[in-house]
Amino acid sequence: MNAISRSIKNLWRKFHLTQIMILLASVIILAGLGFIVYFMKSADVETLKKGLSQSTVLYDVDGEKASKLSANRSDSVPIDKMPKYLQDAVVSIEDHRFYEHNGFDLKGMSRAFVKNMFSGGVVQGGSTITQQLTKNALLSPEQTYKRKVEELFLAIEIEKVYKKKEILEMYLNTIYFGSGAWGVQNASKKYFGKDVEDLKLSEAAMLAGIIKAPSTLDPYKNLDKAIARRNVVLSQMEKYGYITSEEAAGAKQAQPRLDDESGDPLKGKYPYYTDSVINEAINRFGLTQNDLLTKGYQIYTTMDQEVQAGLERVYKKDWLFPDSVNGDDSQSAAILLNPKTGGVMAIVGKRGEHVFRGFNYATQMRTSPGSTLKPLAVYTPALEEGYEPTSILPDKPMKFGDYEPTNYGGHYRGEVTMNKALEKSLNVPTVWLLNEIGLSKGLDALKRFGIPVEEKDKNLSIALGGMTKGVAPLHIAQAYTTFVNDGMRKDSFFIQKIIGPEGEIKPKWMPKETKVTTKEVTDNINAMLLNVVKHGSGKKARIPGTELAGKTGSTQVPIKGVVGTKDQWFVGYTPDVVGTVWIGVENASASNHLATNSSEGAVPLFKEIMEETLPELEGTSFDVDSIEEKKPEKQEKNWLDKAIDKWNELF
Repeated sequence: MNAISRSIKNLWRKFHLTQIMILLASVIILAGLGFIVYFMKSADVETLKKGLSQSTVLYDVDGEKASKLSANRSDSVPIDKMPKYLQDAVVSIEDHRFYEHNGFDLKGMSRAFVKNMFSGGVVQGGSTITQQLTKNALLSPEQTYKRKVEELFLAIEIEKVYKKKEILEMYLNTIYFGSGAWGVQNASKKYFGKDVEDLKLSEAAMLAGIIKAPSTLDPYKNLDKAIARRNVVLSQMEKYGYITSEEAAGAKQAQPRLDDESGDPLKGKYPYYTDSVINEAINRFGLTQNDLLTKGYQIYTTMDQEVQAGLERVYKKDWLFPDSVNGDDSQSAAILLNPKTGGVMAIVGKRGEHVFRGFNYATQMRTSPGSTLKPLAVYTPALEEGYEPTSILPDKPMKFGDYEPTNYGGHYRGEVTMNKALEKSLNVPTVWLLNEIGLSKGLDALKRFGIPVEEKDKNLSIALGGMTKGVAPLHIAQAYTTFVNDGMRKDSFFIQKIIGPEGEIKPKWMPKETKVTTKEVTDNINAMLLNVVKHGSGKKARIPGTELAGKTGSTQVPIKGVVGTKDQWFVGYTPDVVGTVWIGVENASASNHLATNSSEGAVPLFKEIMEETLPELEGTSFDVDSIEEKKPEKQEKNWLDKAIDKWNELF
């Protein structure tokens, strides 16, 4: 009887467990169906159209529209203007079942999943061309399962609304091909200097190959890799019957003839500022270039539009810039910061034609800053050690071990005050002073000022700006914010905040401020650097009615027997703006250098910039006492001096 009872209980338990499992399965299935129905209803094809037309807008420091940041897609071409073998090349390498599936390829996804699982990483993607188009158009860059599902169902809806040729046309007109080229027309101009309809088979295959990794497969940077990828595309075209083996072999033998006729892909205003914003948005906010150029962000910057426009006007005046001795144009860059915040007010990254995200001399260059380093590496730590602006320093030829610095022009005064040594940018007293306080004090000061120092820089020549790699104008301007802020250095930045389609983007880091020195020290530095502009090497930057402090810097051509400069610097500041200008040549030689020094080149340029931009600034004054140097008292001459004077009168 007990056995029968136990059997009945077991059957009853199994029945209940089965019912529970069926119930759970039903719930899961219903939830899944609801999930599918929800996304089918929410998959809005209009999202695609909006996504393909979004521009990122840049706002200035006052919240006014300053510029637009968008992919140049105005050169879209209809599908019948694109060679058939270009269309076939893209389909062969990106989605060979494109004409068979309805938006997503279950076979392709399964194959990619298995291959990736066995390889231990992602080696093959399963996205169709329609899904890639969807991804490019959706309004946020998030990588979540929800987003993946949205992409999938939107792809299905797109296939219901558009024909295959229309989808392929949208894709080819919006996909990124690297080097600032969006769409096949721009890419064709960028790499081959021709319209898309004139592409050859080998060129079309190369463009199709670039899509996978636009940076790595850029023909201008990695031609061998681009050719290898082109040949893979041609093999795929042969495999799927789009071309014959003879056509594939012939195209593989073709040597690419690269020709850039694309022009600047940024059509908006203030291109150098825009480049810097893109770089900071990528590095500080974690966005991608493609996101920024296609997905409609609102970026609030620290730009002062009037100051930026004024700086750009100055850089169009070619006569302000000295030529190299061989007649070539010199290169130059400038940057202006708000010292109270660290925000970049204006920037010009180079002279000449702008190149999209090209090399920016204001932020990316590294070269010796010359004497602009003196207040940072020597005079600030000397004041901290108890020296005064009126302290007497020796000014005569001296050697420090194997190092023998000289004054510019070979002139010496015997003795000078610290103020006069800085005012006239004398080298020997500066090196002597660093040697007296100790090299380690100078290096510690540079660290506080945020100046990057290499191991090879740790010697007395650092007093004069002798550096292995050097700095950018941005580094110098950032360091000099210390003198305006009573000893606090401000980190520089371009972006205040970014608003995306789904809210504000959190940055990886925020600008900081660093305590460098005391207000007493900066007051003395400000007083001395005001004298540099009033009476010293920076007097060609003087503007009547404006209190301007600053420091010149020059580096000599590193060739024995050649007199001239490789780099010219001037960093100038008021309580409202800190700016650095640099003029120079990249590869200095006996025939390629500047004949002038910074007092004749960089300083007048800075004055022009200030006269162009100062009307837009507040124009406040420094609250520091001027340094008055005592004149030596007149002493009564002894009998010998009188006799010598009399002798001179007679003869």
